[in-house]
Order: sequence, then structure tokens, then C-alpha cells
Amino acid sequence: MKLGIVDYGRGNLRSVQNAVRSLGSEPHLVRTPGEISGLTHLIFPGQGAFGDCMKSLRDQDLVHPLQDWIAADKPFFGICVGFQLLFEGSEEAPETPGLGIFSGQCQKLTPQPDSTEQKVPHMGWNSLEIRDPSDPAWSGLSEEPFTYFVHSYCPKEHHGRPVAATCNYGGETFCAAVRQRNLFATQFHPEKSQHAGLRLLGNFL
Repeated sequence: MKLGIVDYGRGNLRSVQNAVRSLGSEPHLVRTPGEISGLTHLIFPGQGAFGDCMKSLRDQDLVHPLQDWIAADKPFFGICVGFQLLFEGSEEAPETPGLGIFSGQCQKLTPQPDSTEQKVPHMGWNSLEIRDPSDPAWSGLSEEPFTYFVHSYCPKEHHGRPVAATCNYGGETFCAAVRQRNLFATQFHPEKSQHAGLRLLGNFL
């Protein structure tokens, strides 16, 4: 196994690096298309705004290599913004197309007015509802594990997509993870989710 972490100048690299190192893997940073060659696994860490992150990927000529990697069904793990960028676009940057792996747009969270959870961004611990607990990706986790979120946008519609888990915040249910063959991506941060997150990353590796 040779693990790469996409370094687009905005991701939460150190936390992800430390997490995978604790699992016995030494990651290689990917800043150019040539650095993807020879890798077996790829993690796209999340931090930053949708438009800025896509601009960085374009500037580094990484858009098509990432699309090709996913099309070839090579192991890919997207985190937070690295999850949102898999969709066609986002309300956060309406003029900016995403990677287009999945249809639809990411939208801003809109907690219900009568909910006690009204703050946006959604920041902190929340439970997941796993669609298929028998999926090896979730091995060793409970059916409603708690994970750590920091986000204002997300793909809300979760019909007709390979949804792996949902989450409810402020009375609104959104897609919290997708799984399509060797692609796995999460709106939450596994590197900040203690045991559950490390177990999830370990299952991916």
C-alpha cells in the first residue's frame, strides 16, 4: 500500500497525517499530477470554501487526475469539503463547478426555527444513522456512532445516491457519507472523531 493525501494548500493535513500515522501508514503529499503515480490509496482532506478549493485544484492541474482516479475505482476517501467537491456544485460558490462525480448541489444548512440546534455552522458531535451496518467500511462501529462535524453546507437530498449514512441537525436530515465501490466520503471529520473516526480510516486502509 502507498497512501497519498491531496495537498491543495487548504486542507487539514496535519490532523489527517497524524491519524493515518497512528494507524501505521506513512502518507505521501500530492501537489502535482505526477505525484499520484504509484499510489494505491488517496485521501482528500477537508477544510476551506468550495470555490477556493476548486480553484486550487485547477491551478495545480489536479481536477482531471482526481476524476480519472475515481473513474478507475481506486480507493478514495473524501473528507468534509473533499466530500462536497464530489458533487456538481454548491450554493457556497454557484459559479464554480465541482468534480461532478455525483449529481446535485450542496446547500446551506437551514435548521428549523423551533429547534434547539439553530447555529450554523454545525460544529460538534452528532450521531449518524448508518444505512448498511454490515458494510465492511463500518466494521467495528455501532449503528449510530458519534462523529465530529464542522460545516455550513452539505448535500441535503439523499435519494438516488449511494448514501452510506445520514445525520439530523436542527430537524433537518442530510447526507453524511457516501459509498460507491472503492470510494468513501464523509461530511464529518474522521481524523477528529476519536475511536470511531480512526476505526473508519483503518477500515479504508
